[in-house]
Amino acid sequence: MSNVRTYTLSQLRRMKGRTDWDRLRNMTDEEIEKSIADDPDWAEFKDIDWSKAELVIPAKKKAISIRVDEDVLDFFRQEGAGYQRRMNAVLRSYMDQKRAPRPRKKRA
Repeated sequence: MSNVRTYTLSQLRRMKGRTDWDRLRNMTDEEIEKSIADDPDWAEFKDIDWSKAELVIPAKKKAISIRVDEDVLDFFRQEGAGYQRRMNAVLRSYMDQKRAPRPRKKRA
C-alpha cells in the first residue's frame, strides 16, 4: 500500500493531467487500439471482462470516541497515515469471523 496516495477533491481539481487530449481527439479508433495493444501495462488487464464490473460504494463511517490501550494505538499509528482505517479493518475481520457459521462439532 505504500504506492497509494490520497487526495481531496479540491486537490484533484487543481492537478494538471498528463493526457494530450488534442492528440487523442485526432487519433483514429485503429490508432487508439494499436496504442493500447503496444502498452506493456495493459497486458495484465486485456482479458478482463470489464462489462461486469460493479461500482462498490464504501460503507459510511461513523465518528465515535473509543478508549484503547495506549500501546495498541501506538502500534497502529506507527504504520503511518490511515491507521484508523487499518483499525477498522481489524475490527471488521473480527466481526466477519464471529458472524460466519461455525461447523458443527462431531460427537464421539
